[in-house]
Amino acid sequence: MKRRNTQSLGEVIRDFFEDNTELYEKILEIRIQRAWGEVLGKMVMQYTRNIYVKDRVLYVSLTSSVLRSELLLCRERLMKSLNEYAGSAVIRDIVIR
Repeated sequence: MKRRNTQSLGEVIRDFFEDNTELYEKILEIRIQRAWGEVLGKMVMQYTRNIYVKDRVLYVSLTSSVLRSELLLCRERLMKSLNEYAGSAVIRDIVIR
């Protein structure tokens, strides 16, 4: 028997996420959280206490005030790098506490 309506697995997954945009946005938020450690490295992760995304804003709590001030200076470049890592414009701002 030959199947007439076949799709590749990638097409099926893409269609699923087009129908479930909330789920896709959550996956992108998780990618951003994971990207924080990948883009900035292990040393920054040692000083990171809490990281989450809410309403397209990335909130990060740090234990080092020196690191906090350094990251605030390059916030725009950091936001661009994180969005590129995620493959989409997920965040529009970063709040570093």
